[in-house]
Amino acid sequence: MTLKPKKPKLEHSELSGEFTEDDVTVLVDIFRPAGTQEDWRMEVITPEEDLIEWEEPFATDREAFDEFLATIARDGIRTFFDDSDPAIH
Repeated sequence: MTLKPKKPKLEHSELSGEFTEDDVTVLVDIFRPAGTQEDWRMEVITPEEDLIEWEEPFATDREAFDEFLATIARDGIRTFFDDSDPAIH
């Protein structure tokens, strides 16, 4: 019998959730393995289910969310969309 390794349970930050700007909504997911004090990871998921991951972890969920907000302020929410998409101008 072969046992498949279980996916670790994740703890999601209360800062995770939908974020809307300029009539564009993305899902921000900030998480870490449940029951640990490990660093937080962050992903942004577009309505087309494109996944954008930050390579570097964050010490706190607040640092992760602040980085997300700084990215929006600097580059706009459309930075998370593929520029080759003809629906994006």
